[in-house]
Amino acid sequence: MSEEQKNRLQAQLWAICNYLRGKMSGDEFRDYILGFIFYKFLSEQLYLIAEKTLEADGIDYAKIDDSDPDMAALIEAVREEAVDALGYHLAPGQLFRNVVARIEADADAFVLGDVQAVLNDIEKSSRGEESEDDFVHLFEDMDLSSSKLGKTPDVRNTVVKEILRQLSKIDFRMDEVEADVLGDSYEYLISNFASSGGKKAGEFYTPQRVSEILSRIVSLGKTELKSVYDPTCGSGSLLLRVSRHVQKVGRYYGQEFNRTTFNLARMNMILHKVHYKDFDIKQDDTLENPQHREQRFEAIVANPPFSLDWSANPLHLNDDRFSSFGRLAPKTKADMAFIQHMLFQLADNGTAAVVVPHGVLFRGAAEGHIRQHIIREMNALDAVIGLPQNLFFGTGIPTAILVFKKCRKDSEHVLFIDASRDFAKGKNQNTLRSADVRKIIDTLDTRSSIDKYSHLASLDEIRENDYNLNIPRYVDTFEEEDAIDLMAVQAERAEIEQTIAGLNEQMAGYLREIGYVS
Repeated sequence: MSEEQKNRLQAQLWAICNYLRGKMSGDEFRDYILGFIFYKFLSEQLYLIAEKTLEADGIDYAKIDDSDPDMAALIEAVREEAVDALGYHLAPGQLFRNVVARIEADADAFVLGDVQAVLNDIEKSSRGEESEDDFVHLFEDMDLSSSKLGKTPDVRNTVVKEILRQLSKIDFRMDEVEADVLGDSYEYLISNFASSGGKKAGEFYTPQRVSEILSRIVSLGKTELKSVYDPTCGSGSLLLRVSRHVQKVGRYYGQEFNRTTFNLARMNMILHKVHYKDFDIKQDDTLENPQHREQRFEAIVANPPFSLDWSANPLHLNDDRFSSFGRLAPKTKADMAFIQHMLFQLADNGTAAVVVPHGVLFRGAAEGHIRQHIIREMNALDAVIGLPQNLFFGTGIPTAILVFKKCRKDSEHVLFIDASRDFAKGKNQNTLRSADVRKIIDTLDTRSSIDKYSHLASLDEIRENDYNLNIPRYVDTFEEEDAIDLMAVQAERAEIEQTIAGLNEQMAGYLREIGYVS
């Protein structure tokens, strides 16, 4: 698929979103639009499996009558193949194309209940199967009886039919090698919802360029990763971004507290054709109830909610994640708690990269104690990267990326990078450019000291700064103003005065000529 075709697909999908704009808030119609796209995707995926299964019989699965007992064996054969390969099943009559065909054949067709039943049956088809955890309650945010879609059932039915009809006009091109195009388009929609979603948007989406930096950091020097983990995975886009920088990711792990966003992450994984056996996304509070405690991960990426409240329950001092530090992060600022959690889950050969607010670099008390322990006792801090302000949805604060490794090659230094001045200014939000990302990664890879951009600080230097990581302490970005040439200024002033005097003389002569003055 060409870039032009990809852009057209994205424009078509966003146009469908605009159909619901004004009917409900962005975060509400997001769930319906993305859910229907996902339904069509699942339907087309299953149809491909059915074609292969029934190829020898010469039967089109979409044309099978569900109620024909002579077809039961064939439907069962497709079910077995589909559940094993995809994790779910759809009967012929439940295929997206057949639902749309009924809508086109009968303008008055009432399909609301049928569509809701199809969505419910997709989930039910995975029950008792290995894929159950990845499909259970997946469509729970798509309540087609909700007044959000319309005040009456007839209005809601009209809305749903129009969405399905518009989606039917879009070719998802399921048989192409570049099937990731649909997944990318899905992420495009997620990004658009985030950019227009206001303050809460950052809860489920990390800006693409920031995701790229994090994913390239954890994959530097590697062609394969056994595992990648995001303890606050949002829509899962950050996890998926890592796969673009290595040839293979063995397994994806993530945890997300928000139920709706958790469903979005699972859909996103499946839409990017990550097999249900190759991802493990859990829903719960990561700090209070971690779901992957026994695993250790080769790559960890995270953009946790900034300065989130958490329990800071003293009982956590008995938790292996926090006990060695002797202190807990403040109740009103869980940033360090997330870092402690990530360090606990990090494999000895792994790399972790996390976005933090600048306060994490220099705040004292318990946070200062934890920061000192990480640097002095664990020697796990590898780099500090300052980012421009106003990059994230819903907040304009400047942020930084902290890079951690348990077994560091350069164990005597920490690299500081000040990339805060390299960005493209936007009306509502600033963005990093490709060159800005490349400069950060190249500097990190070579661990170079660049005037007014980066500095390789010794551990002694950090200790002398009392473990304060505020970037200006290490990277001097002060620009001296050029010395003023007084003689040149005076000469320029004399020239200006001479020009003014000449103009005054010309004006006076003109006024005398016309008799205005004697």
